[in-house]
Parts: sequence; C-alpha cells; structure tokens
Amino acid sequence: MALASQDPAADGTPEAATPEAAAPEAPAPDPGTAAAVAAAEAAGLAAGETVRIDSWVWAVRLVKTRSLGATACRGGHVHVNGERVKPAYSVRVGDEVRLRHEGRERVVIVKRLIRKRVGAPVAAQCYIDNSPPPPPREAVAPVGIRDRGAGRPTKRDRRELERLRGLGTPDAPGAPVVAPDPHGRRRPGH
Repeated sequence: MALASQDPAADGTPEAATPEAAAPEAPAPDPGTAAAVAAAEAAGLAAGETVRIDSWVWAVRLVKTRSLGATACRGGHVHVNGERVKPAYSVRVGDEVRLRHEGRERVVIVKRLIRKRVGAPVAAQCYIDNSPPPPPREAVAPVGIRDRGAGRPTKRDRRELERLRGLGTPDAPGAPVVAPDPHGRRRPGH
C-alpha cells in the first residue's frame, strides 16, 4: 500500500498551499529606480550623522532650491514635531515635518536621511507623505482662443477679445483720457 505524500500542496487544495506560494508577489521595482536607490543608500550617512532641515527638504524635492528651504524655515513655514525650526535644525528619522509652500501644506514623516538631491522616485522613498490632498483647481475657461483656420479677426472680434483679456483700447469706454498737448502739436517735439 502506498503512503500518502507528506506535501500539503500535493492534494491540489488551495488551502493546503504554503504561505509563500499564496502570498502575492510584490511588483518588481523599475531597474533604474532600484539602481538609484542603491546608489543613494551607498552614499548615505554614517551612523550618528545629521542633516540640516533646509538641506533635507531640498534633497527630497519638497522645495526647488536649498535657499528656498532656508527662507521657509526663517519665515516660520517649517515645523518639525510641532515646533518652528531654524534652517540649521538637525532632522532625525521619524520626525514629522510640516512645510507650508506655494499655498499648500505638506506633512511628511522622515524615513531616510539624505544630503544630496536625488530623483523624484528615490526622493519619494525617503519620506511618508501624510499631506492633505491638494485643493481642486478652479476651472477657468480659456480666454480669447479662436478656432484654427477661422481667418483674421474682424475689428469687432478683436475688440471683443481685448475686452475679454482685459486689454482695453484707448477708444474703449472707461479708458483713461489723454489730455491734449497745450501747444496744439500732434506729436511731441514736432
């Protein structure tokens, strides 16, 4: 008599499959991103080293320049763990950084300290973004766009386009009145 196989997946039931086989595989990271992450980790900081907050917010691409990061700190737009900080504040892993920039508040948790600016995919792996969603953009109708091939605008069309764009003409109602030359000349100096 043949003995039953000791392999639980041999009977074909999905419940008996091993956890490794049942777990969904994580998508393979982009090879370029993986190489950039490895390079950033290799150039990472040694144990005990610190990074300035203005440098870190620049390195992870929350601001465009380091001087903008320093200006934001001096202006009170950067808070670490609820307190206003100066540009030279040393940030640590696990700190909550709140940055108010360009009319939007960014709330991030520091995952990795980096000193050099890296690409956006790598920078996104250096923090956990807990920011509120950005406000919806206002739908603005395009002003003064003509259909292609519609030809040259008439004087009436041109005046209507200028009115929509806010570029009033001198003969338009509400335009400033220019005082005539006291000597009766049409052009200055003639």
